[in-house]
Amino acid sequence: MDHILSIVLFAPLAGLLVLLFIPSSNARAIKLWANVAAFVGFLVSLPLVFNFDHTKDYQFVEKASWIPTLGATYHIGIDGLGLLLVMLTTVVGFLAILSSWNAIHDRLKEYYAFFMLLQTGMLGVFMSLDFLLFFVFWETVLVPMYFIIGIWGGPRRVYAAIKFMIYTLIGSVLMFLGILTLYFQHVTQFSAKSFDIADLMRLQLSGPLSWWVFWAFFVGFAVKVPMFPFHTWLPDAHTEAPTAGSVVLASVLLKMGTYGFLRFSLPLLPESAKNPVIINAMGVLSIIGIVYGALACLMQKDWKKLVAYSSVSHLGFCTLGIFSLNPAGIAGSILQQINHGISTGMLFLIVGVVYERRHTREISEYGGLLKVMPVFTIIFLLAALSSMGMPPLNGFIGELTILGGAYQMSFNWAFWAAVGIALGAAYLLWLFQRTMLGEVKEKNALLKDLSWREIAVFAPLVAWAFWIGLNPQPYFRVLERPVAQIVERVRPGYYAEHHLPNPLAPAATASLR
Repeated sequence: MDHILSIVLFAPLAGLLVLLFIPSSNARAIKLWANVAAFVGFLVSLPLVFNFDHTKDYQFVEKASWIPTLGATYHIGIDGLGLLLVMLTTVVGFLAILSSWNAIHDRLKEYYAFFMLLQTGMLGVFMSLDFLLFFVFWETVLVPMYFIIGIWGGPRRVYAAIKFMIYTLIGSVLMFLGILTLYFQHVTQFSAKSFDIADLMRLQLSGPLSWWVFWAFFVGFAVKVPMFPFHTWLPDAHTEAPTAGSVVLASVLLKMGTYGFLRFSLPLLPESAKNPVIINAMGVLSIIGIVYGALACLMQKDWKKLVAYSSVSHLGFCTLGIFSLNPAGIAGSILQQINHGISTGMLFLIVGVVYERRHTREISEYGGLLKVMPVFTIIFLLAALSSMGMPPLNGFIGELTILGGAYQMSFNWAFWAAVGIALGAAYLLWLFQRTMLGEVKEKNALLKDLSWREIAVFAPLVAWAFWIGLNPQPYFRVLERPVAQIVERVRPGYYAEHHLPNPLAPAATASLR
């Protein structure tokens, strides 16, 4: 298993290099190779699952000198949190490329090349254990997504791409200032240069400095989530992006923000993270995002924009769980991030299917699709039920766990989260009723049902949704140690205080084995 993470990380780049030698005039060869490369990228990630030991911390670790004068290293590894997000990235990346077969016709080589570069950037974010390396991959992601939206997007693609870039760059600049602050503090306190996360965890920061760094990180991560009020770039980017771009943006890119909170903000700045002012602010912003996003969905006339605003609402649940600062909230948040990737990925693919056939996303243009596209309707129903959190699908487990964690922190948090769940069911059922039921409009009478290729795109996501919904225990087992580390870092003695078994204790670890 030597260098397995590097193989997973750079497999998309290897596919990109081969792609460059395929003539631009051979569209079929470009499509075939892009799909083969994406599928191979998924296959090489599977050994991570089969060889992962949930009783250990970072695994498959690789470390090599990178920029010794700065103390930066090529240091990668994954724990349970990283494992789930890496697998989400490889699965969704492959399915997004597969879904593009009939959707993209111009500049195919560049299109697939940007997707492969994007894939490496996202994987690098979830694997990096060196803060400078993390930032390089974080910034790398912006470039291909900017071009994917700006070249292959809708009529307002240039506006949406520039808005996406400006928002995320401003957040990145502030985040990098926070990183540099930690770096120079390490130089001051230990007389050594290091961007290594484990080294930076040893820092002792003054209250005001920790407070400032927390808010610098907050802007960078909140823009990416996106949390209210930093969300306004998201509906435009989603609406104008091609279908595959929307799928990857919703399913994976948004998780970079929540991952940043979990990997950096909480463990590196525990005193600020548990400050009542910050906790209350995070709770209020999350609840506003949940309710506002859901109400905005009820007002939409554009099918894709409705799904885009649903991400604002669903990611509000994830940040609410994170800042509950207890095992249930954090574990539920991580699982819900995976759930959101599955359900919202399916919803964007569904919009892409009807848009390829009708070239309109206006909800009023549809109706009665059940009679002409029964298989499509079943898939849409399952995606909607998954998104609204109905058992036995995945969303139910995530939302239930987050509610439990939120209730431990505040009854008001749990109440407003429950309101958000009810509103989510309302806009999804409203959308389903308007598009799938009723009389068939003349323009929709001859629409073709899902092809075998389209069914192959949806099948893994549907199976994954049922797997988590029916058997979530393996996921919670994988998350046990990383969640316990975050909780004990922010709230030392939490497990002993609440008389809970601590997965980090030697006896608990031995029993897990």
